[in-house]
Amino acid sequence: MSQEPRDELEGTEAPFVTHLIELRDRLVRALLAVGVAFGVLAIWPGPAGLYDLLAAPLVASLPHGATMIATNVISPFLVPLKITMMAAFLLALPVVLYQVWAFVAPGLYSHEKKLVLPLVISSTVLFFTGVAFCYFFVFGKVFKFIQSFAPHSITAAPDIEAYLSFVLTMFIAFGAAFEVPVAVVVLARMGIVSVAKLREFRGYFIVLAFIIAAILTPPDIVSQLSLAIPMCLLYELGIVAAGVFIKHTQFPDSDSAGSDKTA
Repeated sequence: MSQEPRDELEGTEAPFVTHLIELRDRLVRALLAVGVAFGVLAIWPGPAGLYDLLAAPLVASLPHGATMIATNVISPFLVPLKITMMAAFLLALPVVLYQVWAFVAPGLYSHEKKLVLPLVISSTVLFFTGVAFCYFFVFGKVFKFIQSFAPHSITAAPDIEAYLSFVLTMFIAFGAAFEVPVAVVVLARMGIVSVAKLREFRGYFIVLAFIIAAILTPPDIVSQLSLAIPMCLLYELGIVAAGVFIKHTQFPDSDSAGSDKTA
């Protein structure tokens, strides 16, 4: 008779209080990382400098001499502060994600670690890529397109709070859209859908991508195409990645144990 395979997590259990203490320590380290990043950004380039950097694509498309306005008394102070906090969190995100990973990793099997760690890294990189694509490419095209329709009888003077809300919405939309390959890989790896079914769903996804783009972006064709087309391309990339990922990260099964049975 062959022995039952030993659970690799057997004997690694820790008291509940120990987990709480570790969680507290991980949260403190993550908050410290965000605090340090905030302090650095507050010194250079400073909250005002960060807002100027964020507003640069819109200001470049405004008529000569036009500027943004603040309709709220505390907006000139509060809005740059919010942007600094957001930038600090993004700057410290690798440290925050590492703390999350270090907390959950001891409770994962080795094959689960092989699945989770690449997905965490790739999803972070793809999110930042989506945000960068939105800032460096989409904003310039969208703002120029919108300003081209402005009547000559008006002077554009966007409010800084409204602009911040718009920017955050667009960043989240494009960052989430660039997570399509990760979602495709996870669905295929968990066995919810097969790679063949994903290929068959391609036509429906194209329609879905344009519907999502129409909902999340302003009502202009430039921003909608800028979101929908990358989503479709990333879906194709996700299908390819799912096939490769499944091939190289197979979960251990019970076949080897069954082959050890003796008469």
